[in-house]
Amino acid sequence: MAETHSTPKAALWMGGSIASFLTMTVAGRAIMPELDVFQVMEMRSVIGWFILLPLVFASGGFAAMRTKRPLQHIGRNVVHYAGQFAWLQALTMIPLAQLISIEFTTPIWGALLAVLFLGERMNARKIAAILLGIVGVLVIVRPGATAVDPGHLIMLAGAVAFGISVVMVKSLTRTDSVVAIIFWMLIIQSIIGLVPAIAVWRTPTPEMWPWILLVSFTGMSSHFCMARALSYAEATVVMPMDFLRLPLSALIGFLLYSERIDLFTAIGAALILTGNLFNLQRRAREPEVATS
Repeated sequence: MAETHSTPKAALWMGGSIASFLTMTVAGRAIMPELDVFQVMEMRSVIGWFILLPLVFASGGFAAMRTKRPLQHIGRNVVHYAGQFAWLQALTMIPLAQLISIEFTTPIWGALLAVLFLGERMNARKIAAILLGIVGVLVIVRPGATAVDPGHLIMLAGAVAFGISVVMVKSLTRTDSVVAIIFWMLIIQSIIGLVPAIAVWRTPTPEMWPWILLVSFTGMSSHFCMARALSYAEATVVMPMDFLRLPLSALIGFLLYSERIDLFTAIGAALILTGNLFNLQRRAREPEVATS
């Protein structure tokens, strides 16, 4: 059942999503020097599943989690797993502002992929959004002017993977609830990562467990809070709030890791965010498509 429209409630839920993403970023940076990416992702999925259980029972129990589209869930989570792997791998390789800037190209790749695979029409706003996103990435990475950091390429691949995942989730939400989508995400990704995680397993030290629990909780809560925000207001209202993650990530990078923002990163980020705004303005002019 659709929620009553409320911008203040949407803002509160979006604040929870932003706080979750930022906390996960800091916790991930604390963990990555000690544990392999495969192990971190496996622990996040398994622990996150148990954290999700109260929401599962509140939503009707395991019977309500049944799906008629298992293959779509599997395909979506294979791609999403690859995107998460890239995000965590790049997290300790490049400054946070650059990481989040490149991550924000996800909606732009999603728009392009929706044209290619969902039959959505290309128009001037979509073209402008895609071109601004590509130019923004090129300004940040500056191929030819400086040696390309592998972290940039890894995060760019992750953003494309997230874009594919977004398109597939858009399709899944027409038949399955948000809780069901997260429920199957955690199960499928636990299965995908089990063997790689066992191969690189190291027993976490006691000091690591608070960070591991934070990554596991925020990995689930960030997506849930964003979905709740979207239930109270349209994407054109909610998604610009997410842009606060960029300056806040830059501030965290400066305060905690002494990372400075260069002019190229600032210009590239501005171009990418402008492309996102073009894409959101396009949505505002089109009728909303029912997703459930």
